[in-house]
Amino acid sequence: MQLVSWMSARIAALRSGAERGAAAVEYGLLVALIAIAIIGAVFLLGQNVKKTFTCVANSVPTTTASTASPTC
Repeated sequence: MQLVSWMSARIAALRSGAERGAAAVEYGLLVALIAIAIIGAVFLLGQNVKKTFTCVANSVPTTTASTASPTC
């Protein structure tokens, strides 16, 4: 019976908007975790992407007479 009264109180609090602060904190934590994941991916993949772009940029011919030989 105590569980039912707790759930009723929780639902009433959610409907009244009393839990708005908790939702903002949860969204803040989600944004922080996503930012950490993006930063980690940049650090892990950054050098490989940089090498690939450098290789592609070096293999693009600068004049119409030269031909590129890709070595990537």
